[in-house]
Amino acid sequence: MPQTISAASARRIALAAQGFGVPRPASVGTRQLNVLMERLGVLQIDSVNVFERSHYLPVVARLGPYDKTLLDKLTLRPKAPYLEYWAHVATFVPRDDWPLWKWRMARMRDKYTKPGGWVDSHPQMIRFVLDELRANGPMAASEIEHDENVRRGPWWGLSDIKEALEYLFVFGDVVTAGRKGFERVYALPEQILSPALLEAEVPVDDAQRELVRRAVRAHGIGTAKDIADYYRLYVATATRLLNELADAGEVQQVSVDGWKAPGFLATDARIPRRIEAAALLSPFDPVVWERDRAERMFGFHYRIEIYTPAPKRVYGYYTLPALVDEQIVGRIDLKSDRQAGVLRVQSAWREPLAPAGVEERLVPVLRDIAAWQGLGDILVVDRGDLARDLAAALGLPLVE
Repeated sequence: MPQTISAASARRIALAAQGFGVPRPASVGTRQLNVLMERLGVLQIDSVNVFERSHYLPVVARLGPYDKTLLDKLTLRPKAPYLEYWAHVATFVPRDDWPLWKWRMARMRDKYTKPGGWVDSHPQMIRFVLDELRANGPMAASEIEHDENVRRGPWWGLSDIKEALEYLFVFGDVVTAGRKGFERVYALPEQILSPALLEAEVPVDDAQRELVRRAVRAHGIGTAKDIADYYRLYVATATRLLNELADAGEVQQVSVDGWKAPGFLATDARIPRRIEAAALLSPFDPVVWERDRAERMFGFHYRIEIYTPAPKRVYGYYTLPALVDEQIVGRIDLKSDRQAGVLRVQSAWREPLAPAGVEERLVPVLRDIAAWQGLGDILVVDRGDLARDLAAALGLPLVE
């Protein structure tokens, strides 16, 4: 491997590691989903569904339209192969990886059980929730009857029942048992996990080394900060372990043109001569979820505007980065208007260095997405400097 990598090669390495630039399968089944999950390691979860829930989107971006119920079987059933944990943030991770997270569970317990904190001041609620699960089996928070099962404060506030469950979840005292109507279902570990998983112990250093190893493989190339962020490790920890993996020949430290920090390259990473791809990315796709990395690698300054008041939004409520080959060429704000049976392009913006004609590459992406969502038509709103060209490429009039 070369000691110096060009910025363009680094982009191609990263996209190839994430599953872009290879032909899409003729059909998508459970095997293809499992192979992709092995590559990514995680699917980030987010509740916003104005277009589609986030965890479905990395799959369609890489594999094309697929049957979402197949992914649901892998993630949302009580004993599915993937369960939830705080791996990046809230993510689906392989069930068999549960022992890899015991060190984080212990640290979360140490962090949140200090005197005077919520857990310390609500011991009866903690015991009550555990007793309910023990007596009744897996339950959603809304199914637990208690006078305190009412939301507190603003709309995002939690009831005391939900608060207790969330703490117990990060401590590993409860685990997820799928979801009902996308509401998380909780269970005691022994109700869901095998004795082998419950008993397995992985030393902290070994677990973190494995997570760094996987993060390098998933990113292909990155700084220590990039690699650490994939599984939310301390940068100092990731740096130490990366150096150990470099000594073992599993990664190589390199210089990347334009990067201030050293890069770490997976020794088995592909360096494609070119990447051919066209996709819309979730705001929480690993390609863009670390905003500094997205700006460094793609020159793409990205901030999601969900929590920005509408008059102050620049691009839109839920803009999706548009990837064409090895560039992020724009951002498109989508809404699935199921009542009208329409995919609404609320806005479409072109990135400054986007080549001419990118709208033609995005036409089949939008048509595939509309069909995947079960929507018959596409409607393009006249907002953004790409909207007019995109509407023309689709053969549609602009809508005010």
